[in-house]
Amino acid sequence: MQIIKTEFPGLKLFYKKTYKDDRGYFRELFLKNSTKKNFVFDCYSLSKKNVLRGLHLQLKNPQGKFITVMSGKIFDVALDCRIKSKTFGKFFTIYLSEKDNISLYIPPGFAHGFCTLANRTLLQYKCTNYRNIDTEVGILWNDKDLKINWPKNKFILSSKDKKNFTFKNFINLKEFKKVKW
Repeated sequence: MQIIKTEFPGLKLFYKKTYKDDRGYFRELFLKNSTKKNFVFDCYSLSKKNVLRGLHLQLKNPQGKFITVMSGKIFDVALDCRIKSKTFGKFFTIYLSEKDNISLYIPPGFAHGFCTLANRTLLQYKCTNYRNIDTEVGILWNDKDLKINWPKNKFILSSKDKKNFTFKNFINLKEFKKVKW
């Protein structure tokens, strides 16, 4: 496994091994010794093509996320919301797919979102903290101030994600100002 650091402190790419033969393939998804993080919660999402989920984050129980695409393809976005970070307000994007077998670790303090580029896209998440639906917030995927260059401009969104905050409104929330990343 090869681990690549990015310009965003704590955000890393994990290039993992695939062992192929005439039967198919075998993959290593996660090795505990590759990160010193304690993952307590695993989940997955299945989406059809052109679904956009996010940008989400937890305020009370910030989560680090180790994301792997099990099938399909996504355009993934991690927005740094850590106010003391040198990359605060900047975002990281990457295409991830079943084919490339790359995982992304996003540390606590980032809003995360993705759009699906293939039918039946399945993502597996390992999280460092439990989900707290009462303190979960979202930032608008198409906030004009962020200028995220999504591969499309029409998506299937949940009613909740259609009502997400702009980044400016998000950073002015009382709850945001109390968070210690």
